[in-house]
Amino acid sequence: MTTPGGRHSRRAFLGLASGAGLVTAIGLTGCDVSTAGTTGQVLPSQLAVPTPFRVPLPIPDVARPSHSGRHGEFYEITQRAARQEIIPGTRTTVWGYDGTFPGPTFHARSGQRTMVRVRNRLRAPTSTHLHGGVTPPESDGYPTDLVMPPGVGYDPRNRPGSHGGMHVATEDWVLHEGTKDYEYPLVQRAANLWYHDHRMDFSGPQVWRGLAGMFRVTDRDEDRLPLPDGDRDVPLMVCDRAFDASGEFRYPSVDPSLTGEPGVHPDYMAGVLGDVILVNGAPWPRMEVSNTLYRFRILNASNARRYRFALTPPPRGTAAFTQVGSGHGLLESPVRHNTLTVAPAERFDTVIDFSRYPVGTQVTLHNTLGDGDTTRVMRFDVVRSERDEATIPQRLSTPEHLDGGQVSTVREFDFRQTTVDGMRVWTINGQPFDTTQYLAEPPLGAVELWRFTSDFHHPVHTHLVHFQVLTRNGAPPLGRDAGWKDTVDVRPYEVVEVLARFRGFRGRYMLHCHNLEHEDMAMMGNFRVR
Repeated sequence: MTTPGGRHSRRAFLGLASGAGLVTAIGLTGCDVSTAGTTGQVLPSQLAVPTPFRVPLPIPDVARPSHSGRHGEFYEITQRAARQEIIPGTRTTVWGYDGTFPGPTFHARSGQRTMVRVRNRLRAPTSTHLHGGVTPPESDGYPTDLVMPPGVGYDPRNRPGSHGGMHVATEDWVLHEGTKDYEYPLVQRAANLWYHDHRMDFSGPQVWRGLAGMFRVTDRDEDRLPLPDGDRDVPLMVCDRAFDASGEFRYPSVDPSLTGEPGVHPDYMAGVLGDVILVNGAPWPRMEVSNTLYRFRILNASNARRYRFALTPPPRGTAAFTQVGSGHGLLESPVRHNTLTVAPAERFDTVIDFSRYPVGTQVTLHNTLGDGDTTRVMRFDVVRSERDEATIPQRLSTPEHLDGGQVSTVREFDFRQTTVDGMRVWTINGQPFDTTQYLAEPPLGAVELWRFTSDFHHPVHTHLVHFQVLTRNGAPPLGRDAGWKDTVDVRPYEVVEVLARFRGFRGRYMLHCHNLEHEDMAMMGNFRVR
């Protein structure tokens, strides 16, 4: 087992306490764990929320390469503020990739080198992480590798607050003026990835404002299957948000400019939950469907909210959801779920069979972990009868399976609130994030058993490395744990063991809680592939 020797100073923690109110113990205010199945506190909207199922489901635009060649495809995308109608009748300022929320969806090919030039035209630094990508460390979106807005004159190395109580070495800051080129070799199976901001201390508010989009990788194994495609292959980016009286995003930042003190007000340190559910950026939308199979690539892009999806009415004679893939490619065979629990940053590739409903049926996608309006997500209206040539094969693919005999090292990572220098902070193995320390140094090609333990809900995400869930509390994994993953839902006081293979690149990467408020407040750690 590895134990980090993270360095920190009392001055750093006092800076965090004064800037973000950490003298109030995290978890003693606003932390709802057991009743709603989510760690966090609801931030209520200040305007009247819209009536559900009035807005059609939008489909994000597809990113188009600026040019292609034998060295791959090259994209250019600009992070900028724009006004967008989210709540009908109002306009919301989004921070979006190409000024849209969600950002455009990338369609890429396995093994095809993809370059993305990111321009920052916002008023704050950014760092873009391809979540689930097998990516060189310099393109991974490390939180101190920042693209700076040109001409702003803001230096994140000199801001107050001692960097949220984290130890940040001077040499760890890499600042790019205006643009940065990210290289994605995509030497990986077909995958449902996403990209989002990953800036030190400010990922939560910057993703909340709109810096997120989906990234699909396809391969020949997926091409050959008769699964639903075209208009019946639909991305669903689900997230929650809150709005102020004028229709702007509401978020409890200590410094709303996102250029000074990091952190949120004390009641929201366990996680920020919105009271408006958005799907592809629209509140409680509806989608007209035929009585056929539809494939839905589901992403939970919420900061902290977990969902348990169910269909009302349930389909006749079959499960509500047939899972065909995880975040990283097709499963070996379909897994059927009557309900589907999805933690922040998890992705599920599923099929719904609308032939089980008569034309004219309205089918509601519910969230059984919600309360009030957050119990509803969207509605499917079965409006027509069409011929369907799609099917779900009983054999989908032949993924590699890891086993305990391949394990070279066992490591433990404990995610919990910890008292450090007299204050309660979010930590891994009892230490807040330290850019100079490593929790593990696995060799390239190794298979290791990583054991995650928790106090509250912690969706644990590993950069670079993908894993397979081995056990939960010593028992076999759940049905929703199937396949290769990069994020696993670790529930309160649970022990989850995963088998992780370290392939792709050597260098510094991260693991962290993907409750973004936990992440921003030090629940991160480095590992180095050597």
